[in-house]
Amino acid sequence: MFFATLPWFSPLLHAADSAAPAADPGTTWDLTPLYADEAAWRAAKDRVAAGIPKIKDFEGRLGESAATLLQAMDFVQGLRDEFVRLSVYASLVLDENTRNSAALERTQELGLLGTQFAQAMSVIDPELLVVGEEKIRGFLDREPGLKPYRFSLLEVLRAAPHTLGREAEGVLSAASLVTGTPGSLYGILANADMPWPTIKLSDGTEARLDQSGYARWRASANRADREAVFDAFWKKVRDYERTFGVTLFSQMKTDWFNASTRKYPSTLAAALDADNIPEAVYRTLLAETNANLPTLHRYFKLRARMLGVSEMHYWDIYPPIVALDKKFPLSTSRDLAIHAVAPLGAEYQKLFADSLSGRYTHYYPQPGKRAGAYMNGSVHNAHAYVLMNYNDDYESLSTLAHEWGHGVHSLLANANQPSPDARYSIFTAEIASTQNEVLLLDHMLKVAQSDDERLYYLGSALENMRGTFFRQAMFAEFELAIHEAVEKGNSLSGAKLSQMYGDILRRYHGDAQGVVKIDDLVTVEWAYIPHFYRRFYVYQYATSIAAGTAFADRILAHEPGAVDTYLGLLKAGGSDHPYELVKRAGVDLATPAPYRALVARMNSIMDQIEAILAKRNR
Repeated sequence: MFFATLPWFSPLLHAADSAAPAADPGTTWDLTPLYADEAAWRAAKDRVAAGIPKIKDFEGRLGESAATLLQAMDFVQGLRDEFVRLSVYASLVLDENTRNSAALERTQELGLLGTQFAQAMSVIDPELLVVGEEKIRGFLDREPGLKPYRFSLLEVLRAAPHTLGREAEGVLSAASLVTGTPGSLYGILANADMPWPTIKLSDGTEARLDQSGYARWRASANRADREAVFDAFWKKVRDYERTFGVTLFSQMKTDWFNASTRKYPSTLAAALDADNIPEAVYRTLLAETNANLPTLHRYFKLRARMLGVSEMHYWDIYPPIVALDKKFPLSTSRDLAIHAVAPLGAEYQKLFADSLSGRYTHYYPQPGKRAGAYMNGSVHNAHAYVLMNYNDDYESLSTLAHEWGHGVHSLLANANQPSPDARYSIFTAEIASTQNEVLLLDHMLKVAQSDDERLYYLGSALENMRGTFFRQAMFAEFELAIHEAVEKGNSLSGAKLSQMYGDILRRYHGDAQGVVKIDDLVTVEWAYIPHFYRRFYVYQYATSIAAGTAFADRILAHEPGAVDTYLGLLKAGGSDHPYELVKRAGVDLATPAPYRALVARMNSIMDQIEAILAKRNR
């Protein structure tokens, strides 16, 4: 429901190591283009707060004339744009230092204001449906000023079967104050209140195994250390299996309540309908992933061989298959990333290079800074911003290329679309980032100076495909199973969730075939995944890496028109349904072809690795 949706900023998150030097002013972003200072932010917030009640002035008038409808749309969009700017500024300032109480209070203020905004706008969709499709289409044909709102207005009409009356829409908007509770409880428990353990590693290091510590130390080169990390971390999570089970079950019930209230047959149908994604996309992804598990198992066997382990366990998945003793200082990574995107043409490369040279990235960790990495390009008439935790390693270089893939996507969409059509779906967002990772790999293989270096880059690409395609599809299969269980009236305890997740985990990792041994302890991994509190979100990582790889392969093969077609997709922003935009660009994610192409690329990379290993053994 376009006009009833809370216009809130949602970052694209990616894991990154937080152990790096403190940031200096030259490697931080400049937010003054958003607001000169807090006083300017406060003044803008007051304007939005004063404007929200005026939405009521248009109640009962949207069908008067095309001019009145245009006036209403311009007014609402102006408030929305300013609210998004307020939100972006507040969130970026908070993420610089999450210990900043004043910054936290600003985001909380906006959360409350956003609920008021959503409630005020909840009258618009039902009224547009009363006005009727024939009259609205007539307004669109007669009034050129309504062109930027055409797609949005037609989306309201498309959603008619699932739009309730004014009173009910207002109640559902107000319910957003409480429906986010399961996710909030999970976040507090997992990130703040869990008594995470500390263990001593083989070299004497005291390793605190909170979520970021686990992500770091699970990749230890020492196998005994990895096993110890897994044992301590998952035992602690298992201690809270019941509590995590309650929060996730509550989220599933919330999702089903929202879907069933809007008369959808399933939570999946409700989630996909928001962007008009055919259910065949989801079903085909799961079918193709399962059909190609032998390729995933081939990767695990190759990994075991290169790590020199006879029986591979879950804790053997994360360390690099080849160590690379090479640093990637920020200046070097910038140059490498800029050269890597050269196949996308001069326009793209210049936007990319200008973004890296300007103060649009907060690079290094500092006390209190948010972990991970994301891009925010939500403000239509401002530059995109990227948060990183740069660590002078190849993962940091890859993250730089990935996040500014998002960034240039936003710049192109904002430059070529009006504000209502510029913000794009997650369904297309990850295409722009994963495509850049393929280009980076291609460039790094060309400049690599040894077989060890090539093996490292190839191994990193394989792990990215495992994590982004197979792992996210596995999550998607589990998420579908637990949603369907609730829709059938079944309860879900923590123990039941672990049993369901464990069955899927073992099948994907070939436990029965002796590929990867999955111990009972790690079947509680579902409790570690925050994405399950955002309904049917994770599958889009898997579809996007398939599409991004397909586009990159065509560009690297110098297919005529491949670059222009791809840039056209980025420039289209959110001007049409994302599945249709991608399909129009030549990749149909409801068919097996893009998934099979990605699997073929994965096998090709393993062929290259085995060729290097064979050459060594001659």
